[in-house]
Amino acid sequence: MTDRLLRASIAARDALHVAQRAAGPALDFAVRLWLAQAFWVSGIVKLHDWDQALYLAQYEYPVSWLSPVTAAWVGAGVELLCPPLLVLGLATRFAALPMLALVLVAQFAYRPLDAHLVQAALLAWLVVMGAGPLSLDQSLARGLPGSALPFAKPAARLLGSITRLGGPLVQWALRLLVAGIVLRSGHPAGIVGALLLSVGLGTRLVALSLIGLMPVVATLSWPLMLSVIAVFGPGPLSLDRLMSHAIARRWPRLAGITPPLPEDAPRVVVVGGGFGGLAAVRGLAQASCRVTLIDRRNHHLFQPLLYQVATASLSPADIATPIRSLLRDQANARVLLGRVVGVDTDARAVRLEDGRAVPYDHLVLATGARHGYFGREEWEPFAPGLKKVEDATEIRRRLLLAFEEAENSDDPDLRRAFLTFVVVGGGPTGVELAGAIAELARHGLAGEFRAIDPAEARVLLVQSAPRILPTFPEPLSAEAAASLESLGVTLLTGRAVEAVDEGGVTVSGTRIAARTVFWAAGVVASPAARWLGVAADRAGRVPVAPDLSVPGLPEVFAIGDTALSHGWDGQPVPGLAPAAKQGGAHVAAVIRARLEGRPAPAPFRYRHAGSLATIGRKAAVADFGRVRLTGAAAWWLWGVVHVLFLSGMRNRLGVAVEWFWAYLTLRQGTRLITGPIDRVPTRAAAPTAPALERAS
Repeated sequence: MTDRLLRASIAARDALHVAQRAAGPALDFAVRLWLAQAFWVSGIVKLHDWDQALYLAQYEYPVSWLSPVTAAWVGAGVELLCPPLLVLGLATRFAALPMLALVLVAQFAYRPLDAHLVQAALLAWLVVMGAGPLSLDQSLARGLPGSALPFAKPAARLLGSITRLGGPLVQWALRLLVAGIVLRSGHPAGIVGALLLSVGLGTRLVALSLIGLMPVVATLSWPLMLSVIAVFGPGPLSLDRLMSHAIARRWPRLAGITPPLPEDAPRVVVVGGGFGGLAAVRGLAQASCRVTLIDRRNHHLFQPLLYQVATASLSPADIATPIRSLLRDQANARVLLGRVVGVDTDARAVRLEDGRAVPYDHLVLATGARHGYFGREEWEPFAPGLKKVEDATEIRRRLLLAFEEAENSDDPDLRRAFLTFVVVGGGPTGVELAGAIAELARHGLAGEFRAIDPAEARVLLVQSAPRILPTFPEPLSAEAAASLESLGVTLLTGRAVEAVDEGGVTVSGTRIAARTVFWAAGVVASPAARWLGVAADRAGRVPVAPDLSVPGLPEVFAIGDTALSHGWDGQPVPGLAPAAKQGGAHVAAVIRARLEGRPAPAPFRYRHAGSLATIGRKAAVADFGRVRLTGAAAWWLWGVVHVLFLSGMRNRLGVAVEWFWAYLTLRQGTRLITGPIDRVPTRAAAPTAPALERAS
């Protein structure tokens, strides 16, 4: 096999694996959901007309070893109790087993139908294979066998043996069932497909073609069953598996068997475990190189939801995932915990704070950005920004402490200053932060204080531009402004902050007494440009070539907030998570091409999927170019997108449950004040707060 054909075959194999990993969990959940609703509806109908249920149990499908009343109660109980377990994926095998028994009784004692056989086949699949990743069973599978529950470990071994031994049989039976149904249809093309399915040759393609070709069963069960065959494959008892074994012996790489890396394998070092860095590391999973990811923290942080930690809606663990767990299954990847302090481009080594040097052949800088104060760094102690978990917990501490100190104060002016919150910056972060603070004050803390009413808190959003959300279309900015004002947020647009201290802020000559100020106005890139000895732009970003390499240093790449790239129709690429992920994937493709001696891919082009910003309860804006959404529709879309993009099933479920609870109860559950109870850890004595003045 030529190298070009081998590479194309490997790419096709990787695409198939990616499709299976992406579609498999969703398909498994769809099967469980479809089966659950069918049984649940039947159970509800029986409860609604119990006399009819008794008649059916006595005359239509009687069970010889049960009385009609007992049989009716057992049937209704199974149909009402097992479907919820199936949807949750909790004790899935044990829930599917009695449902399978009911279907078989209906098939052989009542009326033989192909629909019953399809249901029986899918339930048998669940009994033998268990539930997929989107289930509580999978979430508990890692720790349950080692728990103190009696017989947990033997039960886990037994279920594993059932899957290992019964899996090939149930996959074979599923193929034969489909082939039999297709053969009875008499369709000429279907006959060929049935023969191929029965021997397991070209199984996935045949199953996909039959979904549209053979509308034998006019329900969702038919495409679901064929989709199971297409996604999960034919199983070991098939010609496809015999052919794959033969290919594996002849071309190991094509079968996914990666030989051990030699000691002199190329070394790729990625600095930064954010969206871009992880995308670069994952893009090199099948490359013949050693990948080292260096980060000063051990977790990957989902920054778009960091403001919810700051406003006591979520806990840090909900939006942070250990990097090692994310790369657990990538054999060529290593994670180092350390702080990078420089890069020796001559020796091709990354220098760490503890004196270590990590050599590289290719270097990817994905070091992100931090909040910037436009040269007024002395404001930082009084107006913390929001870029890392420590920032969020500090903002949460100051936010909640302000209400406590207002409750303790007898001075009306001081109390008003404590209840005045200023957010500087009208971009998405500032808008979301201001809206969340207003909701916390008006709903989350209602009824919890006696001397003050938290709803009287003032939230001021200061924006130097003429409107908030300046990167959004003007109608969406106006909609966002109206939503914020309906929450009680005061917008100070077209005004600049001139001073910030412990007592408040000065905005365009007007003094505002506020003991709590938050910064969301600007960012500055990491010192990556200084490490490389190259000129940076005003925000500290490293100018990069079209392939995202640093000019003059072709083995060094910069992505995400670290890079100044014009890969967006000649415009600078925005500092967004999707841009960082796309940049990381592109750099991985460039490095793979170099390692394999292939031509480099086309220049990097950022593809903008859209912009989202939430303002508050049922209020958000979404910009997808020609399609624009506002209100509840945009809010639901924002929530779904952010839950799906979280890392790990635990985080997705945890955030979804936390949001749902907060939505129903209007209560935030993580209102913890951690750290010292003094207001601001100043480097020098803070000036005395002047008398309160209202913002004009």
